[in-house]
Amino acid sequence: MRSLEELKNLKAKTEKGLSLREDTGKPTITVHMGTCGIANGARTVLNAVLSELQARNLTDIHVTQTGCPGLCYLEPLVTITEPGKNPFVYSKVSSENVKKIIVEHLINGRPITEWLVNLEK
Repeated sequence: MRSLEELKNLKAKTEKGLSLREDTGKPTITVHMGTCGIANGARTVLNAVLSELQARNLTDIHVTQTGCPGLCYLEPLVTITEPGKNPFVYSKVSSENVKKIIVEHLINGRPITEWLVNLEK
């Protein structure tokens, strides 16, 4: 830090990023961050989710993280929950896939079925 102004700018940027993690009653993106998920790139996926939401100025989507759901072989996992709908669990998510998931699923309302985990088996 070289100035108070630089510190204030950093604070404003950080607060904007943290506001994406507040519960709003809107759609929620959950990144599973158990040790197996982190080992397979979940931290990179979480950062990609936050970056993509900020880039698109989508502040009405709640972002959270949780532990391992027991599907370690499918990590990194991302769950999208929308009010009144069953959750959608995406498997083997990469930071490159995040943009398509956000655009297709959350913006256009079309889940990407080939990347979903079938939990009804």
